[in-house]
Amino acid sequence: MTEREAALLADVPDGLYINGAWVAAEEGRTFEVRDPATNAVIKVIADASAADGKRALDAAVAAQDSWAATAPRTRSDILRRAFDLVRERADDLALLMTLEMGKPLAEAKGEVTYGNEFNRWFSEEAVRIAGRYGLNPEGTGNMVVSQRPVGPCFFITPWNFPFAMATRKIAPALAAGCTVVIKPPALTPLTTMFFVKLLEEAGLPAGVVNVVQTSRSSALSAPILADPRLRKLSFTGSTEVGRKLIAQAADGVLRVSMELGGNAPFVVFDDADLDKAVEGALAAKFRNIGQACTAANRFIVHSSVAEEFSHRITERVTAMKIGRGTEDGVAIGPLIDDDAVAKAVELVEDAVSRGATVTTGGQAIAGEGSFFQPTVVTGVAAGSDILREEIFGPVLAIATFEDENEAVRLANDTEYGLVSYVFTQDLARGQRMIDKLETGMMGLNVGVVSNAAAPFGGVKQSGVGREGGLEGIHEYLSTKYTLIPVS
Repeated sequence: MTEREAALLADVPDGLYINGAWVAAEEGRTFEVRDPATNAVIKVIADASAADGKRALDAAVAAQDSWAATAPRTRSDILRRAFDLVRERADDLALLMTLEMGKPLAEAKGEVTYGNEFNRWFSEEAVRIAGRYGLNPEGTGNMVVSQRPVGPCFFITPWNFPFAMATRKIAPALAAGCTVVIKPPALTPLTTMFFVKLLEEAGLPAGVVNVVQTSRSSALSAPILADPRLRKLSFTGSTEVGRKLIAQAADGVLRVSMELGGNAPFVVFDDADLDKAVEGALAAKFRNIGQACTAANRFIVHSSVAEEFSHRITERVTAMKIGRGTEDGVAIGPLIDDDAVAKAVELVEDAVSRGATVTTGGQAIAGEGSFFQPTVVTGVAAGSDILREEIFGPVLAIATFEDENEAVRLANDTEYGLVSYVFTQDLARGQRMIDKLETGMMGLNVGVVSNAAAPFGGVKQSGVGREGGLEGIHEYLSTKYTLIPVS
């Protein structure tokens, strides 16, 4: 560990953040955060219990009325100051993410830029929460429709984008006038803790945001979800866990936002610009080492261009540098842990057993850290696990199709519906794909779609609700209608 890395880690608090103070866990328990590139312990931090979760919710409930009554401009100014502070500390945040999650430093810097846009976007939306007023059709009264904060929120965020997933939830909640308890992931909690420290510096009042990291997720979350004072749950993670959380939230009839699993199709038609398709594929598949819900999972390529597409992709992937994310030129860092490596191995082996060919990579890398070679698999047969399960690793799997109807059928043949990618130079075909593909988002001749100004979310078992865009703040608002009789 370098001197700079050690100094940065020392600057990250090691406690829970409850009611404006960094405090120890009530039981005094701690847990270790490790660098997946080396498996070395980089920080020991407080491990919250159910009692700590209650303390955090108590603080959020106590602060709710005053925060809801805070002028929208004041809420806006705090978020804007947070945006400025994040820009000032962008290099530190990026390095911290690389240390605890493993992604290449250049990608971590990109995440800081992207994630920080939610602070700026919702600082602007805070002062634009609108209602309406007008005479009812009968002419007997005036209708006043207004928006009110939902109330205290509980956020559960994933390990793969530790900064952007925190800002994408916290910023709209604060803009709407809601208080927050956030449980960052045990694998990558430090980035969220550092960001909340910056929120405090930006002037956020005590109790408005509370952080309870824990190694015992269910034990902490269940009592919070059962508390009748909680009004909103937002979760990003697997569909399996999301289903369980929705069931728990049902007892309290909580508002829920769920950004769940993905199995994104990447469709390349015979008329596609292959240069653009290859660049799009590399971005859609290998960003974040393939560990993204938006990662392209199934490459569905027209048979007439499949060989050329596979050749170009294999050439580029073979040249990718593997290593610790802090090293210059690294494109592929470690997976989050050894279980992720084992899953990648199993999926590739299953595809090969069904007749697929590995054109590059395909192996775990021995030694320290959780590394897997960037991989291309061609000729993947229908029914292969790699086409049904979310890969969450640097494995690009190619299957072929013959006509447009088959492409649509293959793309939609999944319970998921988060995002799709389509490459074609036929605008009419592109419009048909927009209409026919069952996903909440789509990239047409582009491999990255995420933007703070756009609504992020899926259909089917990929989730409920939207984050970002004009729609994002409404996840944290409830509509109130008042009738004023005409005198």
